[in-house]
Amino acid sequence: MSSHSIPPNSSRGFTLLELLTVMTILALLSTVGIVGYKHHMRRAKESVLKEDLFQLNHALEQFKADRGKYPSSIQQLREMQYLREIPVDPMTGSRDLWIGDLEQPDPDNPEAEVGIWKIHSASTDVGEDGIPYNEWGY
Repeated sequence: MSSHSIPPNSSRGFTLLELLTVMTILALLSTVGIVGYKHHMRRAKESVLKEDLFQLNHALEQFKADRGKYPSSIQQLREMQYLREIPVDPMTGSRDLWIGDLEQPDPDNPEAEVGIWKIHSASTDVGEDGIPYNEWGY
């Protein structure tokens, strides 16, 4: 018999303590990974929202510069080809939930059509900067 033989009553394998230790380490690592992933996803959505708001509000200003007034709806920006399409709000997942702030009526011409001068997200969630997304804008 060789000097490296296993006694007949012992079995090879891991102890319960070893398995629990490995499982705990895996759980901790996956938790850290998930938190990091969610943080990066949120920052990516915030970046997309900033760019969308910039483009939407820039299109409003182009519309006013060309036509002398702001559009009465966000859809007019697409219909008159100031935008290819209305972007999806990354925070709400919808293209129909953008909020348009109406300009103040002209006191000299109260019958004049009031247009949208600023666009915001409809999401009330708070960004990493502590400001709700529906208050972001350019």
